[in-house]
Formats: sequence, structure tokens, C-alpha cells
Amino acid sequence: MPKVIAAFFLLFIITNVQAQTWEVGGAIGAAGYIGDLNVNNPVKPSGGAVGVFVKRNFNRYLSAKLNYTFSQISGADSTSSSQQFRDRNLSFTTPLKELSLMAEFNFMSYIPDAGKNLYTPYIYVGGGLTSFAPRTTYKGDVYGLRQLNTEGQTNQYAKTAIVIPFGAGIKYNFSGKWTVAADLGYRYTNTDYLDDVSGAYAPKGQFSSSLARALSDRSGEHTGVYIGEAGTQRGDAKPRDFYMFVGFTLSYTFVTQSCYY
Repeated sequence: MPKVIAAFFLLFIITNVQAQTWEVGGAIGAAGYIGDLNVNNPVKPSGGAVGVFVKRNFNRYLSAKLNYTFSQISGADSTSSSQQFRDRNLSFTTPLKELSLMAEFNFMSYIPDAGKNLYTPYIYVGGGLTSFAPRTTYKGDVYGLRQLNTEGQTNQYAKTAIVIPFGAGIKYNFSGKWTVAADLGYRYTNTDYLDDVSGAYAPKGQFSSSLARALSDRSGEHTGVYIGEAGTQRGDAKPRDFYMFVGFTLSYTFVTQSCYY
């Protein structure tokens, strides 16, 4: 992460003397996650996403983008093709509120209404923070999971996570200073609790409330047979969760006169 930031600011210094333009826009699409309740499908959407951004284009290739995105991700073992997951019977939903700063690189010279190219592929990478609050539905009511410490944690896990966004897309100058883009991006996080699932089942007697005990092991809700023995695997033991955004952006670029030369 420090190397990415250092490289970005070096490029900023090199290119800052060239023509600069501001760009503002919005995004809409879908969000998904890869973690303990979805281990095999990296492009599976599970909720919607909307966002806004402001971008500083340093030249025709490089820009810095400040981005805010609100989305929701979810997962449910009951929908899995794996019998092992269906037996576990866990589920979650969480809103994500992400603020990130990304460096974006165009593979082709691109300035809307001022350049020769109407489109370009691009890639991006950066850093940011996201807040999350996993919850689940139990007997018709919705409950927050963090405060229940469903894996017997001594302390609650954090409400925010550091994220490293990276992805790729293609943008198209469809009219004047307007650009439409489509991209797919992933966020590597420093938490394994986006879904409230990480390690092993805790002893049932360790929980201070009947609700925490019930939501720690939901395997027997329909069968009456509970499989969550203390110390056995509850999560998939992956170190971190990911989430992803896929969708479209629409933006307007404030092109300066110098960009036409």
C-alpha cells in the first residue's frame, strides 16, 4: 500500500505541470462479495450500488478520483449448491459505505471533446475505508450481529475496514464533454467479518444471551440437528473478505481551453 501511494504522488508531481481538468459524475450498478458464504463465485452480485465521484485529470492518461459509494451485500447458505453450506444455514446482509481515493490510468490518450480518441480502456488502484454492519433475520426480526460476538470473541470486531480498490473498465465519449464508462472492480479488505463469519464455533455456555447462542449456530433451525460443536469449523478460514462493484458511470468533464492544443 505505501508503495502504491508513493508511486501515485510521483506521477502527480511529474504530470502536474500539464493541462488539468476536473470531472464529476455518478455511478450505478451491483455489488457482490467473496467470503465465507460465497467462496467460489467472484462475480456473483448480491445487492445494488450507487455512488458519486470527483476526479482530477492531470493529463490525457492519469487522474486521481475521490469516490463515495453506498451499496449492500448479502449471502445465505440456504441458496448454496453445497449441502455442507446448506447444513450450516448462516445468512447475513450488510450495508457498505465506502470512501476511497484512486489513481486511474487510461491506455489511450483521452480527453472528452478535445482528443482524437472517443474511447479508451483504463485501470485503477487506490486505498480507502468502508463501514459495515452485518445483520440477519431471525424469527421475522432483524438483528445486528457485531455486538453478539457470535464466534465467542472477547471484543467486537471493528465497524470499519481498510480497503484496496483495484479494477478495470472502458470509457466512451458519447457526446460533447460527457463520458459513459463500464467497469468491474474489487476491494481487498483487512477484515474477515463482513459476513460475521470467520473461524470456529464457540462453546454454547460461553454466550451471555440466548439470542447470541441461537445465532452462533443456526444449523438445526429446520432439522433440529445442530452441527456446531465447539472448536469445529464455522468459517472457511480465509484470511480476508473481498467485495466487488460492477456497473456504469456517467460523468461530465470541465475541459479547459489548453486541452484543445
